[in-house]
Amino acid sequence: MSSASSPRPAPQRLTDRKRHAIVEAAIVEFRQHGFEATSMDRVAATAGVSKRTVYNHFPSKDALFGEILRGLWQRSADAVNLVYRPDQPLRAQLIQLLQQKLHLLDDPAFIDLSRVAIAEGIHSPERARALIAQLGSKEEGTTTWVRAALADGRLAGVEPEVGAQQLQALIKGFAFWPQIAMGQPPLSPQQRAQVAESTVAMFLGLYGRE
Repeated sequence: MSSASSPRPAPQRLTDRKRHAIVEAAIVEFRQHGFEATSMDRVAATAGVSKRTVYNHFPSKDALFGEILRGLWQRSADAVNLVYRPDQPLRAQLIQLLQQKLHLLDDPAFIDLSRVAIAEGIHSPERARALIAQLGSKEEGTTTWVRAALADGRLAGVEPEVGAQQLQALIKGFAFWPQIAMGQPPLSPQQRAQVAESTVAMFLGLYGRE
């Protein structure tokens, strides 16, 4: 299901196309059936390849699931591509940054896969810890932005990682966790704008130095 992946050029080599088809099929199966009920046989059938081909690319269901979660994390990291601008107002930059995040959180495929990932993380905390440790080597875009604003003296009183986590928590309290845990509908554009505005006001009210 292509909506669960960020837009990218179609693979050209046959082996790459098969790998892409396997991952897309696995996304469909995990979204519909969860981790435990999804089998490599079902993935192979949905992808239109043999079970042997699936195992040639991914030695286990855990490895396939990990690949999808890495893609999910990468989508989240790539959603923020705003470079800090010392010549632009902090408020406008932060609102744009949060709107990028909120747009990603509006994607039903992202929400569905996040729900599967969270459920499996609770079921298998060892797997979750290993994946988080692997993914944690790359700094997320929000942290990079906060770090730059701190270095420029326009924010103060917070560590970059903490500030980024606070921003994430403020928007996800409205645009992620209610949808994950209670099945609430995505926010409307007006609601997303309100969440971004109020989050920025709180954050700059505490840490802003302009």
